[in-house]
Order: sequence, then C-alpha cells, then structure tokens
Amino acid sequence: MRKTFLLLLAAMFVTNSYAEEKWTSLFNGKNLRGWKVMNGKAEFKVINGVIVGTTKRNTPNTFLATTKNYGDFILELEFMVDNGLNSGIQFRSNSLKTYRNGTVHGYQFEIDPSDRAWTGGIYDEQRRGWLYDMENNPSAKTAYKPAEWNKVRIEAIGNNIRTYVNGIPCADIVDETTASGFIALQVHGIGSNGKEGQNVRFRNIRIMTEDLLVNSWNTPDKVIPQLNCMDNKLTEREEADGWKLLFDGKTSTGWRGAKMATFPTKGWIIEDGVLKISKSDGRESANAGDIVTVDKYSEFELVVDFLITEGANSGIKYYVDCDLNKGEGSAIGCEYQILDDEKHPDAKLGVKGNRTLASLYDLIPAIQNKPFKGVGTWNRARIVAKGNKIEHWLNGVLCVSYERNTQMWRALVAYSKYKNWPNFGEMEYGNILLQDHGDEVWFKNIKIKDLKNQ
Repeated sequence: MRKTFLLLLAAMFVTNSYAEEKWTSLFNGKNLRGWKVMNGKAEFKVINGVIVGTTKRNTPNTFLATTKNYGDFILELEFMVDNGLNSGIQFRSNSLKTYRNGTVHGYQFEIDPSDRAWTGGIYDEQRRGWLYDMENNPSAKTAYKPAEWNKVRIEAIGNNIRTYVNGIPCADIVDETTASGFIALQVHGIGSNGKEGQNVRFRNIRIMTEDLLVNSWNTPDKVIPQLNCMDNKLTEREEADGWKLLFDGKTSTGWRGAKMATFPTKGWIIEDGVLKISKSDGRESANAGDIVTVDKYSEFELVVDFLITEGANSGIKYYVDCDLNKGEGSAIGCEYQILDDEKHPDAKLGVKGNRTLASLYDLIPAIQNKPFKGVGTWNRARIVAKGNKIEHWLNGVLCVSYERNTQMWRALVAYSKYKNWPNFGEMEYGNILLQDHGDEVWFKNIKIKDLKNQ
C-alpha cells in the first residue's frame, strides 16, 4: 500500500512531456471568459490570477460553470478554502429546465474542511446524495491540508470515476447515470445566519480529454475500496471478487415463493429495474407471500438496496428453513428488520427496540443512531455471515453484531417469539428471503458473495 501511494505521488510531480501536450487550460488567469454563474447570487471574482468565490446570505448554492460540456476527462486544479466553509467541484453536471427548473445537478467532488474530513468524496448534487463518503476510505481523511493550497485530480473515464487530493487516492466509483456535463466551482449557500464574506479560491485549472487511459493514475492494485453505483449490474472488480447478482432487474430468475415451487403470480412486480411487493392489508405473508432464493447459502456477504413507503413493514431473512412453517405466516429464519420506525406500531413492540429497522428482529436491537436516509429514499442493507458471527449494516454503519450457535444465543431465542422453533438460526445452510408483510416495499441491487471458502 505504501509503495503504491509513493508511486502515485511521484506521478504527480514527474513531468511526462507527452501528457503535458494534452492539457488544456480552463482558466486564463485574467477573467471568467468561458465560465458563467448559475443558480445563486454569490460572487466570483478574479484576483491575482485566482478565482475567488465569496459567500452571500439568503442565496442558494452558486456555481461558476464552464460554458462547454465534458464527457471523459482528467481534471486538475488547486483550491484553498476558509475554515468552516463547505464547497465542491461539479463535473458531468447539468442544468435543465425539465429537472427542478434548472437546478444544477450531477457529480460533485466534495471540499470539506470540517472535522468530518470528507474532502475528496463524491456527492450526487440534487439527486442521490452521497455516492462515496470518506468513511469508505478513512485513511485518506488526512489528505486535505487546512489553510493551504490543495491539488485535486478527478479522472472520469467511461463509467469509472476516481478522485485524488494531493496525490492520495480518495474515492473510486463505477456509475452510468450521467456521461457528460459541465464543470463548475461551488460557493455553498449559507442561509440567513451563516458567515458572509468567506472565500473559496481556485487556480491552475486544466483538463485533458485525449489519451486518458495511458495517463490515468489507476494501478492494477486495489488501492482503495471501489463502490458500485450502477443498478443491478456487477463491476469487473466485483465479478473477480466472486459477487453474484440475485436479481437481474428484469426477471424473477433464481427466486420462488417460500411455500411454492414457482414465483408468485400476483403481488410481486418487476418494473423499471425494481422488485416491488404490492400493498395489501398489512398481514404477514397473506397476499403474494414471501419469496426465497432457489439456492441456499452458508457463509456470505449480502447486499440489498430497499425503499420503504410510509408506515411499511418488511424484512430480509437468512438461514431460512422453508419446511419449518407450512401454515399461516412467514417462513422461519433470522430477520434483518425493514420498518418505518416512526409510523409502524411494531417499532414500539418487542424488547428495547428489537423490532426496529436493521435490528435482528425480536432478538437484538439495532444501534439508536442508525443512518436511515428516510421513507421514500433508497437505503442499503448489508448482512455479513462468516462462521457463526453475523453483522447487520445500514448505509455503511454497523448496527448489529452477534454470534449464533452459542449458549447465549439459545438463551436469547428462548425469550423470543422463536422459542418453539427447533434449532432456530443454527442451520448451516438456508435460503435468503424477502418478506411480504402487506406493505409496499421496493428492492434492487440484490447481490451476494460466497464466503465459505475464504
């Protein structure tokens, strides 16, 4: 890892004459020719060869955007920001009358001088929110230098986007939402009570649009974690790591009803790359019924993106034994609870919140300050089962950790609703289940990695 970082730093300073010929300056150091102000009323000026953006009260985010759009490119520039002022660099961004009446939206390189230290992360402005925050790569939090000029590098080549701060790799995503757009410098809105007159400065802005692959800093090593932001697709790295899609976004292949040999003919809908369970009467597995994977799994890492409607209840179960309960109700297995904690009464039942979102249902409560993005918004569940140790994650934060097949586990089960089911949760293999609880819930990006032989 250290050797790779040193190579990247060296690449930043060693002059490649061929690459230098490919750079085009986006800022002439004298005026804002080739740029235009958008959305807000914060001020941009050129002072001593530097673009200076200054905060202004009661105006939204203001952007100084290129008049030209760019698709694939390598962008470099330097910035310095006053302490406490959030900012960013838009790229592959757009302003369309058909989208929120011209609001600037698209990818943003984050400039964050706060203690959170997410400079170098990738934010999707006015769309999906965070795509790659620096909790995914905490070692890069120290790349930003306060009160100094910092060098930015953004590589947008095909569906792969990488960011660097002062030569240190920060973010790495694969996404196909937007292929082209303008580049823009941001002065963040400060509302009515923010500090007016704070500055963010930019200089030495240049771009390369040819011979990008030979000039990319990408290395064959997996330098930092890469996040897949595409729907129902795997990246090359995921395929090489052994990930498998459980839902292809188009068909029910690989799934069946928990209490039938085929996929349900009603209730479950596949539409626009999303698997939806329709709303019925709120009862457990009484309409379409639960669905389970055809295959069974032992040790695994499972990722599921879910969206809940207001007041909804559902769940992701694992180590499911479809033969345990052939009567009314849901199939039996360990459950990652999916719930609108604010509106569904189940959140107040159970013991100490063990029926709330991300909890091990009726057994272990999730942490209190879990990062739920809200009803009507996509959230990511992650379940890691390695040996007898199990983890529940929500949007990148560990919410539950436990060990099954122990004396403590059996004591916990004995005081739960599962006490009458023999050897509950102690199966070596079981199905993965998506629950029908009579409420509308959406699922996508369902993928699994077999950890049995790792």
